[in-house]
Amino acid sequence: MMYDSILARSFSRHEQKKLGYGAFLCCLFLSLCFCTVLKPSLNPLPALNLQRSLGVRNKILALMESNNESNSSEHVVTTKVIDRIIKNEEFKNVSLIHEDEVEDSKQEQKDESIAESVTTSPISSSGDDDDHETKIVEVVTKTTSVEPIICNVKQPRTEYCEVNGDARVDGKSSSVTVASSQLEMSSEGNSSWTIRTYARKEDATAMSHARKWFVKQASTDDPETPQCSRNHNVPAILFSSGGYTGNHFHDFTDVVIPLFITSRKYKGEVQFLVTDIRPFWIEKFKAILKGLSNYQFIDIDNEQEVHCFPSITVGLIRHEKELSINDPSKYSHTMKDFREFLRETYSLKKSNAIRVKDGQRKKPRLLIIPRKRTRSFTNTGEIMRMAKRLGYKVSVAEGSSDVAKFAQLVNACDVLMGVHGAGLTNILFLPENAVVIQILPVGGFEWLAQTDFGEPSQDMNLKYLEYKISNEESTLIQQYPLDHAVFTDPYSIGKQGWEAFKSIFLDKQNVKLNVDRFKPTLLKALELLHH
Repeated sequence: MMYDSILARSFSRHEQKKLGYGAFLCCLFLSLCFCTVLKPSLNPLPALNLQRSLGVRNKILALMESNNESNSSEHVVTTKVIDRIIKNEEFKNVSLIHEDEVEDSKQEQKDESIAESVTTSPISSSGDDDDHETKIVEVVTKTTSVEPIICNVKQPRTEYCEVNGDARVDGKSSSVTVASSQLEMSSEGNSSWTIRTYARKEDATAMSHARKWFVKQASTDDPETPQCSRNHNVPAILFSSGGYTGNHFHDFTDVVIPLFITSRKYKGEVQFLVTDIRPFWIEKFKAILKGLSNYQFIDIDNEQEVHCFPSITVGLIRHEKELSINDPSKYSHTMKDFREFLRETYSLKKSNAIRVKDGQRKKPRLLIIPRKRTRSFTNTGEIMRMAKRLGYKVSVAEGSSDVAKFAQLVNACDVLMGVHGAGLTNILFLPENAVVIQILPVGGFEWLAQTDFGEPSQDMNLKYLEYKISNEESTLIQQYPLDHAVFTDPYSIGKQGWEAFKSIFLDKQNVKLNVDRFKPTLLKALELLHH
């Protein structure tokens, strides 16, 4: 009431009305100015262009706003905040405001070997537009780094290294070096390894025939780092053809199958580097090498040039079991895939064994592997005649260096039989559901027979039978009395060492089958072919 009286004495009624209108317009103008100043804070956040990081670290550009007069502190967008922003659906498929910063980040992505992720987020501060400036602050968040060398030396049967990056192979020094800048070099853990690239590391004798290779990381600035003289644009696999190669069983279980496991994922786009090269082995398995790689192998031990690759596997990946690939959690291929590869490589036509039916005239084919030197059959003809009387069509053949020819012979058969030994490795070429008969000589071969061929045959979808000979069916009876430890306690011979066991039970023993005693085993094989 007091203010009304003051206005009445100072202004006329008409002037009071004009003053009210003016005050209203002034308030309206001030409101508009206020809204204009606070517009950046009221608007939605600037558009974001969020990219997933594919490399070792993410670089996130955070848009910061600060007041020069108040000197307010700069706020950094933390990783947790960015994670929340990425998960928020309102920021999907929108563009980045600062195009210059995006172009700069793209250029960094091209120059660096690791991908980077770019985004912006505003943080506003109070103040007038004239005194307000925008700052771009770089925030680095590290993720799990990709090591240039990853070595697996704890596998029971093999050891190998996966080398990623600028891999330089020098055959003269038996070295594989991954060249890195000083900043990229690993500062933790081992930086060098010694690898023998033959996949039977628990066997000292085999590994003594495999060359040592040195895998290490070195700086590109180090003058001793090998310089590339030949560059390749495909990955490489370095492996040994030493060890026990030349033995058909070890050819496959130690080299060919591990090489398949290691290389098949490249679909031929991989370069093989062979160390400890044995020309007869290369000739024997040239079809295998050609089937797994589109490139001529390199005899790396005799190379004078330094070969450089984008990546290399030094050594071979292998399954713990013999002649097997049966762990889908570890391997992308199975034994079925490997046998399909063999069928393609050697043009094997028969995919399934015969299904025997009552009254049919077609006979199942039996292949007898006689062995020539040791553990051979001394009465092969008698075995053949008995098998023919049971209804088999019988072949007798020994494997040779001509793998393709023998593979086709084996593939045509439905039943394969032989004394424990490398010749039984040819079960790899049998059709599905064929029958394997392993003859166990005297000497306590049960565990060895199961490990080498019994269990692997099941992984190959084959049907497996064993026949353990009697003491009278062994030619050792001509050398030792029946009460000798050779017959009564063969394990005591084994305790004397592998050479003692081998010299008696593997090298001195042949087999004369009692055909009447063996007959039920062949009948059982016919029964299995009915199912």
